[in-house]
Amino acid sequence: MDELAARAAAFAARHCGDVRLLRVGVSRAGTPLQLLRVGRGARQVLVVAGPHANEPVGGTTVLRLAERVLADPRLTAGADATWNLLLCLDPDGLRRNEGWLTGPYTLGRHFRHFFRPGFLEQPEWLPDGADGAALPETRALLRLQDELKPFLQCSLHGVDVGGAFVELTRDLPGLCRRVAHAAARLGIPLELGPYDALYWPRLGPAVHRIPPPRPREPAAAVTEAAVDSTWHHPQRHGTLTAVVEAPMWGVAAVADGSPPADPDAALRTVSRDLRHDARALARILARVRPHLDGVPGAARLLAPVEDHLLVCPGLADAWDPDTADPLRQLPPLSTAHLTALRIAGGRIAVRTAGLLHQLVTGAGRDPAGVLPELDALIDAWCAGFRDDCGARWIPVARQAEFQARVVLAAFRLAGVRSGESHWGTRPAVPMHRE
Repeated sequence: MDELAARAAAFAARHCGDVRLLRVGVSRAGTPLQLLRVGRGARQVLVVAGPHANEPVGGTTVLRLAERVLADPRLTAGADATWNLLLCLDPDGLRRNEGWLTGPYTLGRHFRHFFRPGFLEQPEWLPDGADGAALPETRALLRLQDELKPFLQCSLHGVDVGGAFVELTRDLPGLCRRVAHAAARLGIPLELGPYDALYWPRLGPAVHRIPPPRPREPAAAVTEAAVDSTWHHPQRHGTLTAVVEAPMWGVAAVADGSPPADPDAALRTVSRDLRHDARALARILARVRPHLDGVPGAARLLAPVEDHLLVCPGLADAWDPDTADPLRQLPPLSTAHLTALRIAGGRIAVRTAGLLHQLVTGAGRDPAGVLPELDALIDAWCAGFRDDCGARWIPVARQAEFQARVVLAAFRLAGVRSGESHWGTRPAVPMHRE
């Protein structure tokens, strides 16, 4: 986080007058929320990096975008556009991932230092609506959206294991082809059936439409992003939101659209494994919990553990052909879908194990004697990703370049459309403290 802030400050200092570094809020721990602003046009673009603490690539992407936008006046003055690049929406959470950010980039190191807060502490979500937003990071983003009224908002996310995909609040013709082209040029697999968008309308290969929010109980909200969010909030201003996902470890099979030989058998296996893994992790949590009094940060680690274990039974039942709700049918499944579901089940398990590992090591001792078991589980699940799924590390530069290319493509396509509509131009927005 400090390196990201320092590089942004240096960039703004080198280009004083053309680039402004603004403070648009503070995190719960008092870290400034900083935004790079490039251009002085009436039409606003908002790019949000770091909405999830464990997905850091967006910070690199916004620095890359700032350089590219500044170098090409067609993206600013020529388009009457201003680019607003938020360095990181959850800087406190990002700091808790710094144990793996310096490398070496191995799955085991990643998951042993993984952190993502519980659902209610993730600043993009609005479980109580915009008026009930409790987190200062969320309130800062909502304020920025309402001031800017952007014609385009891009939220930059990262997939730990899998492939690249994009989610849109409405269709953007032409983007599917550009997403596919960027992924192919960079050697990144397209994820054709992502778990996140399993029930969502498909606009094209690896591009899905985010459905409107609807009230759901908490477990469904965690797994389906079914509550209101900062993706939807600026729609009142005519904003198109694009969620851009780039993988850290790519898996070729998530791009395999062929029909599987026996999808029901594969689904039963995925569901059975998830139930088994969740029970094993719940037993470990029960052994660890009595020893957590006084452990620093235990509550923040316990919240996502409990969220994960809460949703596992429902997920397993929804995927299992023998227990699935007949009124909520899975779409026709390809090999890509089944691979994504297998990875999703393993991801929940290994993330939970990694958080439990940090709980125990944070206590400075292992009174319950669970560390050997946790280490064995983490190693086994990581080996499954690496050896069985073929997960391979994708260099950070390629992750960021994919996101940058998709954002620029969305800007060009959405800019043309918005220029023809009633929200094409905007008055000047209030300036934050520089």
